[in-house]
Amino acid sequence: MTLILTGSQTVGPFFRKGLERPQWSDLTTEGAAGQKIHIAGDLIDGQGEAVPDGLVEIWQANAAGKYAHPADAQDKPLDPHFRGFGRVCTDAQGRFTFTTVLPGAVTDANGIVHAPHINVSVFSRGLLKRLITRMYFSDRAAENAADPLLQSIGHDDIRHTLIGTRLDDVAAVPTYRFAIILQGDGETAFLDV
Repeated sequence: MTLILTGSQTVGPFFRKGLERPQWSDLTTEGAAGQKIHIAGDLIDGQGEAVPDGLVEIWQANAAGKYAHPADAQDKPLDPHFRGFGRVCTDAQGRFTFTTVLPGAVTDANGIVHAPHINVSVFSRGLLKRLITRMYFSDRAAENAADPLLQSIGHDDIRHTLIGTRLDDVAAVPTYRFAIILQGDGETAFLDV
C-alpha cells in the first residue's frame, strides 16, 4: 500500500461567499432595548497586516444581562427584539463594525457576576478552528476589576487585549475600538473552550 500525503486544510477564505449576511452586523434593527453602541474593530495577522477575508461573530446578553438562549435561567427579562448574535466579514483593510446594545452584567450558574462583555469568535484563513475571546468595556473599570475571567489573567498587558476602548465620551451612540491581533506583539488573549 502506498501512502499518499495530502495537504492540510484550513478554514476559509470562502466566508464572504458562503456566510456573509450584511444585515447581521446590526443587532438593533428590531428595536432592541438599551443603550445602542458601535464596535469598530480590526483583524490583524501575525505580521501586523490586515486580514481582508476574515469573519467575526459576536454573542452577547441583552441590556438586562440575559442571553436569548434556553439555558440562561437568570431571573431577568428577555428582550424579544434582541437576538444577541451578529456576524460580519472583514473588509479589504481588515476592519469590521457592529451596531448592538451595551450588554448588562451576567450572573453565571454559580451566582458569580461577570462584567458586561461580548463573546467574540474569529474565523480566518490559516486557522483550523475558530478563535474565541471576549470584549469588555473600558468605561466599566470597577465591574471589570471584579470579573472572574479578567482577574484570572495574571498580566496587565494580556488583560488589556480584551478591553474595547471607548472613543468619544459625549457621542449619542458610543463607539468602542477593539483590535483582534491573531499572533505576535500584542496578541489578543484567546480562550480555551
